[in-house]
Amino acid sequence: MKLNFYGGVNEIGGNKILVNDKNLSNSSKDTSLFLDFGMSFSKAGSYFSEFLQPRKLNGVMDFIELGLLPKIKGIYREDYLKHCGINSPEEPSVDGVLLSHAHMDHCSYIHHLREDIPIFMQKESEIILKVLEETGKGSFAEIINLKKSFHYVPKKSEGYKKLIGEDSKIKRKIVTVDAYSPIEINGFKITSIPVDHSLPGSSAYFLENDNEAIVYTGDIRFHGRNKKCSDKFVTESQKFNPTIMLCEGTRINEKEKKSEKDIEIEATNLLKNHKGFAIVNYPIRDLDRLITFYNVAKNTDRILAINSKQAYMLELLENEKSIEKNKYPHLKDSNVCVYFPRKKQGLISGKHYVCYDGNWKILDSDDDEIQKDYEKWERKFLDSDNFITYKDLKESPSKYIFRCDFFELKELIDIKPKNGIYIHSLTEPFNEEMEIDFNRVQNWLKRFNLLPIHKMHVSGHGSGVEILNMIREINPEKLYPIHTEHPESFNVLKDEGIEIIHPKLSY
Repeated sequence: MKLNFYGGVNEIGGNKILVNDKNLSNSSKDTSLFLDFGMSFSKAGSYFSEFLQPRKLNGVMDFIELGLLPKIKGIYREDYLKHCGINSPEEPSVDGVLLSHAHMDHCSYIHHLREDIPIFMQKESEIILKVLEETGKGSFAEIINLKKSFHYVPKKSEGYKKLIGEDSKIKRKIVTVDAYSPIEINGFKITSIPVDHSLPGSSAYFLENDNEAIVYTGDIRFHGRNKKCSDKFVTESQKFNPTIMLCEGTRINEKEKKSEKDIEIEATNLLKNHKGFAIVNYPIRDLDRLITFYNVAKNTDRILAINSKQAYMLELLENEKSIEKNKYPHLKDSNVCVYFPRKKQGLISGKHYVCYDGNWKILDSDDDEIQKDYEKWERKFLDSDNFITYKDLKESPSKYIFRCDFFELKELIDIKPKNGIYIHSLTEPFNEEMEIDFNRVQNWLKRFNLLPIHKMHVSGHGSGVEILNMIREINPEKLYPIHTEHPESFNVLKDEGIEIIHPKLSY
């Protein structure tokens, strides 16, 4: 058994851990499995920014040159390699990727992998990634589907045209795994174990063969709405009796134990006697936090106004038979509505002037023209009875809690809020770019008299005490601290009979 670490070492995130067993007794083929395949924000941020990005024309080569991706044959997509004059092996060199959850520091670089490498994940993770892919416009965001680049097809007349759109799309080999239902992958028995984290579909994994029993925590906490999942993971891990444990330690030196319920109580108390505008920002994938502010809306006789992207996510989760019913708010619930901003011509807000043959005339907005202002995936919500616009927020400010992220702050120009409260329910800025963005947020809030900022957030990661107690209860033979900037803090476990192995990058 060999473990190669291509990320997640002395950093938070960027997990790319290759489990390789070359001594299987029941198989003639070596087994190689990646635990996650995510972006290292710290390393990527050392070279790139919003306006300085890797070149797609160079395939994976910019990433490999800068140490952002490992130089491994047989794992990268054919179109990127062939475009750079590199031959692609017929068969992939790894048996799959076990995805713990749908945060970019764990899944983003799947974009660069071959489509025939199986990606194992829970159904909720697949839905989240599907929504992000269909609703986003990023250059490197092909995780559920791969779109062939640098491909040309004959035109109906002479010449060739670039292959684009649905014709260029290839479905990746996504394998949905059920909780506590082991699957076999070339001599390994793999079990997905749900854990509490800050988005749905989060999973730890058990990997077992003749040589080793490995526990991989992914990202885990014990203070969210799914604490019982993490508690059960600890119980089952004890029974599993692991020889190796790969454990995250994001907050290994922190003690705070605030919970989602604490945020709900704090926000309810803040808003219950407030008669004006209320605005909140929380991560779009954090549906625990959505439930929190949905409950706050109910507690304060308000309606939570979400955007169409989050509504689409809720719709897909609601229609998925394998997901527990009533786990998330229904879109037809009286305490939920969908906010539609003005787009393109802005026709959703009423009459506008357009130019006909040099003359400016009023164009009455109608259903067909309004629909054209929006993407196909979001138009369905325009046909419902529970969508609102800035006019509703302006006319009845005490009726709603407006979920507004960084890119939606421009809506304040239309809403012109008065007597408002702003709740910041996100992690604190932890790099220079985030600090700059947060300063911009404060400028917007100052402009519209929404200061002071009310900060209400709990982490997606367990505290140091919780993580260390978890390890003590599971009691592995060997422990590899990952996803942490303070691996030395795990050394307290040495005196308790656990061998601490500090991994090194395999680049």
